[in-house]
Amino acid sequence: MGITNLKPLSDESARAPNGSPILAPFYYLKNFELVLSTIVDRYSDLLLEDELQFINEFPQQPLESRALLVRMVMRRGDMFRAGKLRYAEIGETGPAAAALIAAGWVSDCPLMTIRHLHGLLTKDELIRCLKLPSRYAAWRKAELAIMLEAQFKEPRRFEEWYAVRHPVGYPVGQPVADGGECVYALTIAPVCERFRLMFFGNDRQSWTEFVTADLGVFRYEKVERSLHSRPFQSRLQLEVFQRIQECRELLAQGMPLDELTSIVPQVIEESEWLEERRQKLKFLIAREYERDGENVRALAMYLQCNYRGARSRAIRLKAKAQDWEEARALCLLANENPESEAELQHVRRALPRIHHKLKIDFESNLAAPVIPEVEIVLSGAARAGAVEYHVRDYLARDLTDASKVRYVENGLITALFGLLCWPAIFAPVPGAFFHDFHHGPIDLESGHFYRRRKREFDECLSHLESDAYRKVIWRVFKEKWGIQSPFVRWHQLDKTLLQWALECFPAAHLRAWFEWMLRDVKENRAGFPDLVQFYPEQGKYRMIEVKGPGDRLQDNQRRLLEYCVSRGMPVAICWVRWSESCAARNQ
Repeated sequence: MGITNLKPLSDESARAPNGSPILAPFYYLKNFELVLSTIVDRYSDLLLEDELQFINEFPQQPLESRALLVRMVMRRGDMFRAGKLRYAEIGETGPAAAALIAAGWVSDCPLMTIRHLHGLLTKDELIRCLKLPSRYAAWRKAELAIMLEAQFKEPRRFEEWYAVRHPVGYPVGQPVADGGECVYALTIAPVCERFRLMFFGNDRQSWTEFVTADLGVFRYEKVERSLHSRPFQSRLQLEVFQRIQECRELLAQGMPLDELTSIVPQVIEESEWLEERRQKLKFLIAREYERDGENVRALAMYLQCNYRGARSRAIRLKAKAQDWEEARALCLLANENPESEAELQHVRRALPRIHHKLKIDFESNLAAPVIPEVEIVLSGAARAGAVEYHVRDYLARDLTDASKVRYVENGLITALFGLLCWPAIFAPVPGAFFHDFHHGPIDLESGHFYRRRKREFDECLSHLESDAYRKVIWRVFKEKWGIQSPFVRWHQLDKTLLQWALECFPAAHLRAWFEWMLRDVKENRAGFPDLVQFYPEQGKYRMIEVKGPGDRLQDNQRRLLEYCVSRGMPVAICWVRWSESCAARNQ
């Protein structure tokens, strides 16, 4: 069967007098047809018969029918009341639906479970439809659903639900006025869902990506479409992706773990990102075994899993079982070739105890750097609002007029990195971008992100060897403002903050932070201190991690602060107390 040459609807962009975009009447149909044309271009060799048939027949349907189908596809669920499908550009729903029913893509007489009925009707409509006693009006709808599912086991057509008769003792009322209303079921939904997965390559992004882009809510970096990769290289990969997602849903629903483990897909050798997704599923199942107290099964699965954190969990379970020799062997293996800074931190904590249990002398030559600490006592009792903002105001008001204090947390250093290294982050690496709605490359949090772009990152970081980095950061800040980036939070960035940062952060310190992030993007782009105190007149700064009463330093924060101290960077932990609390303790 040949494939129709799909030509999406043309659409001249329109704007309101205030400059905001106006969506064309059939904007959603244009977007859906773009997906179909992309699927044809990208997957023509993998499409199944039902998918080919739909792609060929869809353009032949009347405009209003195509629009109605897409409206249903892009809404939640797969059953809809006709009265809720009212769109000015489509007109009467019945005539538009007729062609879809004839094509077999929509049914106007589907069998509905009580759960379907519960989802389509309001609580009052449900009570009237099923002629329930008036006392149920006081029930919550969720409670009503539990009762009804226990009572009504068999599915019925919509009109048949209104004809239900109850046992003696139930008051016989009249059906609600819309009892004759039609319900449409989207029978083509599984095919359209496969198209969505094939287009985006993940289960997170939905059809709303098109709408937010059309409205200008989100803007995305342009990567040449000819350089886009297709997420799935074979039909088997798509099926495995769907199976992994199904397994995660079954895990969340509480499926017995032994039964779930038996349906986990086998090793995927030809797709690195898909295999990583499978490994994460194994990790989640192992963690659930551990939570259930099934430590032997959990350990066996952790040892067979290479997902981040699995080896650390195995070390913990070995230690818990007092298998100190095996725990030590795993620690030494991890110390020699750590998967992340987090694992290395865990190993260095665990080894002294393990060696003590084995009566092995152990001297570490890796003493942790001492992080400077300060204490601030704020007047009065603890007040509402984040303690970081109280400390920020205290430093700005009471210490020195020459300092400029800003709350930045993970929003400043990462942004400077994202601006300087923009070309490397969005480099057209094969397999990194699947579509136009990317917040970042697909492999961003994998262990291969930096390795695949080493040349591009080295070129970006070379600007730090001269004053060129300042010009580059300012230029990208202006040119890319508002475009989605995994590192830049535009709402936290402004020209004044950027100016102070470039005046006060030495290039050597920027390089140290950036290299830290590139070691492990997933872990190391978080954990930066809450506040930065600038001294623009002196070209100096200090970064401050704020901890209120009862708070403690997180592991990723400690790793970063120790790294900064080891490189002579001015960081500190600020422990906060409230004066009235202190006075109460002293009494």
